[in-house]
Amino acid sequence: MSEQTMTKPRRVRVNPSRRTCEEIIRRILSTENEENGGNHHFKNATDFMTYFESLYPSGPALTKQVQRAIRSMNLAKDDKGFFLLGKTKEDAAIEKEIEALLKKEDALVADTTGFGSVLLRTGIQSRSYLAALISEARLFDELVVTTIETTDGLLLLTEDAPALIRALEGMSATREDTER
Repeated sequence: MSEQTMTKPRRVRVNPSRRTCEEIIRRILSTENEENGGNHHFKNATDFMTYFESLYPSGPALTKQVQRAIRSMNLAKDDKGFFLLGKTKEDAAIEKEIEALLKKEDALVADTTGFGSVLLRTGIQSRSYLAALISEARLFDELVVTTIETTDGLLLLTEDAPALIRALEGMSATREDTER
């Protein structure tokens, strides 16, 4: 046998597909998040090139493929310009809009674990009017946190369900019931 047939043919390394690049980029960003609590190194495609060049032949074709992968992933960036894994640019835009509205409105987050709910069954014709009256009545200022119209009536969130039930039952009792 000749020397040529005994050696294995050299395998030519080809550039990865865009999908493969995306998977690798996800893995890199995921590892970065796990190890450092967030991405503090990767802002653009060239930041990934050291890793890709260690696996594939470097060149303009590889760079373009990594750039295509980054573009197709549509990754959002944080305030410092680093890629955010798991968020698209559209997701980030929506979150920024929500954040701006919450700040503009001085919104407060209320923990509802301390609230109870009372369902006031009403007819559909008077439901909206009754909800408006309850929101205006001083009697319910301290008792009702919010009123939600449902298919069966009004759902009232309260911090004191027994007191709210007593107040509503007191109002719904007829004169004959109260005279007994």
